Amino acid sequence: MMRDLKLTPSNIKKLNSNKGLVSLLSREPLDYSKVIRYINYEKKLKKLQVELVKLQTWAIQNNERIIILFQGRDAAGKGGAIRRATERINPRHFRIIALPKPTQEEQSQWYFQRYVNQFPKEGEIVFFDRSWYNRAVVEPVNGFCTEKEHEIFMSQVNDFERMVTESGTRLVKIYMSISKKEQAKRFEDIKSDPLKQWKMTPVDEKAQELWNKYTFYKNKMFAKTNDGGIPFKIIRANRKTSARIAVIEHILESIPYDKNIEI
Repeated sequence: MMRDLKLTPSNIKKLNSNKGLVSLLSREPLDYSKVIRYINYEKKLKKLQVELVKLQTWAIQNNERIIILFQGRDAAGKGGAIRRATERINPRHFRIIALPKPTQEEQSQWYFQRYVNQFPKEGEIVFFDRSWYNRAVVEPVNGFCTEKEHEIFMSQVNDFERMVTESGTRLVKIYMSISKKEQAKRFEDIKSDPLKQWKMTPVDEKAQELWNKYTFYKNKMFAKTNDGGIPFKIIRANRKTSARIAVIEHILESIPYDKNIEI
């Protein structure tokens, strides 16, 4: 609304840009404040994406191996954050991994094996859209593993990640956090959009009902990784745009790339 926004010369210039006019005309009712926020977000995102290109260039030139894993409740925005982080970097040097239900053969293997099989080679970044931490939260909540299997995972995960990082792979862990009310709202948006309905799974359908159980196992996971392991960076994700910015900023802060590298 107009009363929430000072129409300074800078803001008028933003509203009068191509992006500003398109964004303004696509909103009903008109909300100048949201349009300005969106334009500022796009400007900030572009600057951060330039830095991600520098980070990737540095990783390629220095044969770095990088894993960036995302966990979070259903509809927390993990996929959207990954898309913004990867849309400008070289597709030949990164992969997005979202593993399906394990096969019968994979179920007979060491739990971490199918994730290790997806680890980056030199000069590559791998983004895990959910990871081995499914066994910390999603699997016990939904009865996809036994309590014993969960306990074994929890006893091994810190040592596993220590071996990974000591072997030269950089590991960044992000947890995207939303409120119960926001999750319910996003589920309704997904169900009402024919282009998004495929995203709803039987697990998603039970997420609200099992909210407290998810919270219990989530807190156990945080306690374990905070106790001698590699902690998660928790990103508050009720507002998608600010969460995406925070995700990229954390990635850039976590990896000591050369900010002056030529691209």
